Amino acid sequence: MAPTDETGQEAQQSSPFGTTPPAPPPADGAAGPNGRMPRWLPRALVLALALVAVFQLGSWAFHQLTGLLINILIAFFLALAIEPAVSWMASRGMRRGLATFIVFIGVTIVAAGFVTLLGSILADQIIKMIEGFPSYLDSVINWINTHFKTDLKRVDIQEGLLRSDWLRNYVQNSATGVLDVSAQVIGGLFQLLTIALFSFYFAADGPRLRRTICSLLPPARQAEVLRAWEIAVNKTGGYIYSRGLMALISGVAHFVLLQALDVPYAPVLAVWVGLVSQFIPTIGTYLAGALPMLIAFTVNPWYALWVLIFVVIYQQFENYVLQPKLTSKTVDIHPAVAFGSVIAGTALLGAVGALIAIPAIATLQAFLGAYVKRYAVTDDPRVHGHRRRGEGPSLVTRARQLWARRAGTERAADGRSDGGRSEDGGSGKSSD
Repeated sequence: MAPTDETGQEAQQSSPFGTTPPAPPPADGAAGPNGRMPRWLPRALVLALALVAVFQLGSWAFHQLTGLLINILIAFFLALAIEPAVSWMASRGMRRGLATFIVFIGVTIVAAGFVTLLGSILADQIIKMIEGFPSYLDSVINWINTHFKTDLKRVDIQEGLLRSDWLRNYVQNSATGVLDVSAQVIGGLFQLLTIALFSFYFAADGPRLRRTICSLLPPARQAEVLRAWEIAVNKTGGYIYSRGLMALISGVAHFVLLQALDVPYAPVLAVWVGLVSQFIPTIGTYLAGALPMLIAFTVNPWYALWVLIFVVIYQQFENYVLQPKLTSKTVDIHPAVAFGSVIAGTALLGAVGALIAIPAIATLQAFLGAYVKRYAVTDDPRVHGHRRRGEGPSLVTRARQLWARRAGTERAADGRSDGGRSEDGGSGKSSD
């Protein structure tokens, strides 16, 4: 049993030289059983908690300010769209703020007039449809009674509708949803006012904004920022110009059709078709054609069919003939890239992303084109999708060779079969 001291603890064994070797010191940064916490650990914990708190706060703030950021983005692109007109007026000696105000007043008057005319058309057509609903219902009831041998009456159908639970629930839900609709209208007006104010400031104080941004960058970066800004103005203005020109052509074409069919309110409907089909991507064509079809249906159902056929044919003409020629001179973006950018913008920002996707992609493409080195393409027929001459037989030559090879194989098979029969006949004669 090993010797122990007075406290009962086991005595340390001595070395052969009579001294006890000291215990090795703990490694740096590692605490022993009775060691202290490393100095860097509290600071690391505090820094990690601070980073997590900052990330959570930034994420919360970003989600709360998403609507404001989208409004600022829309206002920036609107300012880029009116920048050429404002700069032209400012170059003629007019103050930039006054020029921006004149442009905004002109756009507001045109938009308000269009909405007023369109609203009056819709209200008039709704009143006419409500007044003519009994006659439509009578014609439907007579057709059903004639073909299905029934005895329906309009009075019975009206009483059944008025006493139905569906109509009662619909009226109650509509009454409770009035406040929600009013809140949405007020929110939409406030959003339009916010976009208008930001776009006015961006357009009126464009030079000051550019100077402020460039003052934070070195001279080389300043040149790149100014070049990107100029490209964005040109591409956005070109996009608006090309869309406006296509809207004018579309409006004139549909006006001629509606006037020929004697559809009421043909001028306003033509303006509606031109604007909605060009400035609402992807589904704008179908939304634009729905209203003229509905009004034409009130005149004659066959007129609605003619309007539908004309809308489809004109859309194909616009996609394959008109749009490539106009956008190649203004936006210069491939139709497949434009369609993909609209889908991506819609997935990211909804309708706003669909509106600004094409000018944004065109700006990015033009800006990056200066940093991508391009080489001259060799004059090879394969670049144009053709085979090189002498590289291989043509399709007709290969078909002839295949036919000759097949005919030769059949003749060889017939020769072998004829030779076998002659040998059999010769052996028979010799046996006899």
